Amino acid sequence: MAPDLTSKQQRILEYLRENAATKTYFKSRLIGKELGMTAKEVGSNITALQEGDYNVEIEKWGYSSSTTWKVDI
Repeated sequence: MAPDLTSKQQRILEYLRENAATKTYFKSRLIGKELGMTAKEVGSNITALQEGDYNVEIEKWGYSSSTTWKVDI
C-alpha cells in the first residue's frame, strides 16, 4: 500500500482494486456502506486517490442518488 495515504484512503483503494475486475461503476454511498463510512467521507477521500499515482483511474461520473465513480485498473 502507498504510505502517504490515510487508513481510509487505503481501505477505499483496496476495495476498488478488489472489485474493479468485475465492476466499473461505484457509488460513494455503496462504498461507504461496505467500509463503514459515509458517502461524504468516501467522496472526500477518493479525491486523493484520483490525484495520486496508484495504478487506478478514477473519474467522477454521475450524481444521481450519490456520486458515481468510473474506475479502471
